[in-house]
Amino acid sequence: MLKAVLFDMDGVLVDSMPGHAKAWVKAAHDVGFSLTEQEVYINEGRTGDGTINILMQRERGRDATADEVKEIYSIKSHYYNLEPEPPVIEGAAEMLRSVQEAGLKCILVTGSGEKAQLARLEKHFPGVFTRETMVTSFDVCHCKPHPEPYLMGLRKAGVEADEAIVVENAPLGVQAAVAAGIFTVAVNTGPLPESALSEAGAGIILPSVKAFPEFLNTFIHKQ
Repeated sequence: MLKAVLFDMDGVLVDSMPGHAKAWVKAAHDVGFSLTEQEVYINEGRTGDGTINILMQRERGRDATADEVKEIYSIKSHYYNLEPEPPVIEGAAEMLRSVQEAGLKCILVTGSGEKAQLARLEKHFPGVFTRETMVTSFDVCHCKPHPEPYLMGLRKAGVEADEAIVVENAPLGVQAAVAAGIFTVAVNTGPLPESALSEAGAGIILPSVKAFPEFLNTFIHKQ
């Protein structure tokens, strides 16, 4: 029986990926790395540390030091904070409301470490998430596509994998959820083709977040 829904944040609840993509490209350029916005979308879901290590391995053939991670992520955060405040994804509030009205737990599972963005969740979705119902980059050793973030989400919800579903928009996030044994709903809110989500293992792909409440109602009544 379904007891919880685990949500990614960027691209599922908040339309923040365009700002993240621009900030990552600018930060990479500042330190002499090449990076495209398309690559940022492909790597969406990784922690900042994970993204920086991939860049460092590609550009210099080694992992980044702790000081390098701190420096590069600080530059990226600076550029991101210069971007306009990202809007809520259309239909996100209604999606969360449908989950709450069904008596299900809402858990956030994000690779983000942007404190300002996390703090805005209460403004956008008051009373839905607390620190105890969030898994962020501060909580895990392994980022998506490793299953650890979603396994931790299950623990925070106090449920088993077959008692939850995940809502994701990124291939790496889908891979992480599937690796954790959770049925995964993909909402295609970004520039990547649907095939990237299906190949990652999504159980179903919805055309938008607005389609989720109807899906949830059907899913519950089929149980």
